[in-house]
Amino acid sequence: MTYRYIGRTGLRVSPIALGTMTFGSQCDEKTAFAIMDKAYDAGVNFLDTAELYPIPPSQKLAGLTETIVGKWLKTKPRDSLILATKVAGAASGWFVPPIRHGLTACDRFHIERAVEGSLKRLGTEYIDLYQMHWPDTIVPIEETLRAMDALVQSGKVRYIGTSNDTARGTMKALMVAKYEKLTRFESIQNNFSLLNRRDLTEIGALCAEEKISLLPYSPLGGGVLSGKYNHSIDAQGRFTEYVKSPNTRQRLMASRFLNDKTLASTQSYLRIAHEANLHPVTMAIAWSKQFDFVASTIIGATTPSQLDESLEAMELTLSSEVLHKLDDVHAQILYPMG
Repeated sequence: MTYRYIGRTGLRVSPIALGTMTFGSQCDEKTAFAIMDKAYDAGVNFLDTAELYPIPPSQKLAGLTETIVGKWLKTKPRDSLILATKVAGAASGWFVPPIRHGLTACDRFHIERAVEGSLKRLGTEYIDLYQMHWPDTIVPIEETLRAMDALVQSGKVRYIGTSNDTARGTMKALMVAKYEKLTRFESIQNNFSLLNRRDLTEIGALCAEEKISLLPYSPLGGGVLSGKYNHSIDAQGRFTEYVKSPNTRQRLMASRFLNDKTLASTQSYLRIAHEANLHPVTMAIAWSKQFDFVASTIIGATTPSQLDESLEAMELTLSSEVLHKLDDVHAQILYPMG
């Protein structure tokens, strides 16, 4: 196993991380344990969760995923795992989290309460990587970083990161940390896949220059790159449900991931995978981790068997021929997710 460092930290992680957002909603505790056991036995040492999980977010279930992960953690040596979780972002934007009465913010008050809740549910004394789930457009980044820096100084958190952020937002946070002498973000967790290559430009350059790591999530484009929606638009999956959801945000999300352009691109990627004798899932995940600025790609599963093709990408390096073919598809259908 070739492990990679996150940013400038001492965190050495497997090139594939296990995301847990389905635990407690799309799969029960027993199944979640089986998924985590299988990933762990295959060499995955990096788990990613959040106080808001499972998805779709709900007041009733929020925090359940961390509780399930915490129970499983007791079956493994704690120091053998790198554990990441997140504080919910602000309620001032596109989404109001169904926790803390929908009044969340990335200020000291909420960050302190969030981390105490996560530590309790996870049953651990420390979190290896604590991330801002999405940026706060109201609270100054200085306050967010001071609160997170205090967590690092206390030993409750080892390192911090951000997610769903822009190059500008991330760079500003890095500069504030530098000049205020605060703990800096060492990672950025963003949506990144064959269907969403936007982070290859500004974010990629920022990560390479500032020695910060990208942690891609949704490397399968929400499952679209598996090809299941090409075979049947009514295939089992969250976007099948989201398309029919009364929730406007969920319908808009579904239309971004699942549309004529993403399906057309995926059809071409399926052909390339077939010609290369690769499973499309394996190929897509291998692509997302095949960049120097990527530390670990986050995969997900609702059954243990779904891990098979994903784990095959752990040590796979795509050939230059396959990469050129994948680039040609993107050149023909630019940014299918918008």
